Amino acid sequence: MTTPVQPADPTSLTTAPISGRQVRIVLYLLVAALLAWLIFGIWPTWLNSALVSKKAFVSAILNGLTLSGLYFLVASGFTLVFGLMRNVNLAHGSLYLLGAYVGYEIADRTGYWLLGVAGGFLVLAVIGVVMQVFVFRRLEGDDLRQTLVTIGISIVAADLMQAVWGGTTYQFQLPDWLSGALKLPIVTAIKSNGTAVFLSYPLYRLLVLVAAAVIGVLLWLMLHRTRVGMMIRAGVDDRAMLSASGVNVHMVFAVVFALGAGLAGFAGVVGGSVLSVAPGEDVRYLLASLVVVIVGGMGSITGAAIGALLIGLAEQIGLVYFPTYGVVLTFVIMVATLAIRPQGISARRSPSGSIASASAISCWPSRCCSTRRRRRTSS
Repeated sequence: MTTPVQPADPTSLTTAPISGRQVRIVLYLLVAALLAWLIFGIWPTWLNSALVSKKAFVSAILNGLTLSGLYFLVASGFTLVFGLMRNVNLAHGSLYLLGAYVGYEIADRTGYWLLGVAGGFLVLAVIGVVMQVFVFRRLEGDDLRQTLVTIGISIVAADLMQAVWGGTTYQFQLPDWLSGALKLPIVTAIKSNGTAVFLSYPLYRLLVLVAAAVIGVLLWLMLHRTRVGMMIRAGVDDRAMLSASGVNVHMVFAVVFALGAGLAGFAGVVGGSVLSVAPGEDVRYLLASLVVVIVGGMGSITGAAIGALLIGLAEQIGLVYFPTYGVVLTFVIMVATLAIRPQGISARRSPSGSIASASAISCWPSRCCSTRRRRRTSS
């Protein structure tokens, strides 16, 4: 004989509270849907009047994204050296400008733009190794001295570059396959006869954005999914343990500094091809790198991407809608970040995880030795 099931009391039913994460997800989806409509939808007349025009708005967004990609290319090398290794390199902007000049000379003399890109990266990577060996290795842990010495290096480098290349503005000659514009599936207006007008955008700028995304993913994978990245993070947080495990710490740091300087040189050629190469660009991109790292968080590739995205979009949207105060938006974002989240939007975690990484690396030699012993025993 079965017992009849009593119906549940409606007053006893309670609804689960909505979490803050669910609210954030809904807000993100709403913002993404609104932005998608603003870019791909057909604007009413009143919206065109309020935001100048759809072409101006979409162009500002795309220009902000491509500028963000360029800022990320510069700041990614800076965040490796300054944010991750804690080396204060205020000559990073000079590395950017020197890479641009070197790449221009190679591309101009050989006629191959890609050789200029490779030359800018390789020459600056070698210069980065020299700086790490002869400057930063001797000033380890002394932030004030590093600051003063690198400021002096940047001043001397700026004078030397001006003596060699003068105050002339240089412009790269892009190859034919990178020139031209690409018609995007974005309708900017409808003609009186009903024909849609699509937005055309320079192909090279889009490739800069793609290159920045690819390099960002590769850097993140290198730092978090490879043994080299494990050694880098472990060497920063627990150098003694890493050295005791048999790893040449100085060699690891030299490789990281070479990568950071090489990325600055690569960004110099890429940025010089988008804009121009002229004196004063070193200061501009040094400040941009500092702001990006401060906003994004020290030692975080993801944070550098977020910071570059915010700064690039703020600059370009400010130029269109707030031309007088557009430059101020960058520092407003930085001040707001420091007030609300001083460690940055996506700061690197405390050394606990990295100490685990160091201990994991210290196990590598023992594992190798134990494997060899087993092989000898079995043989």
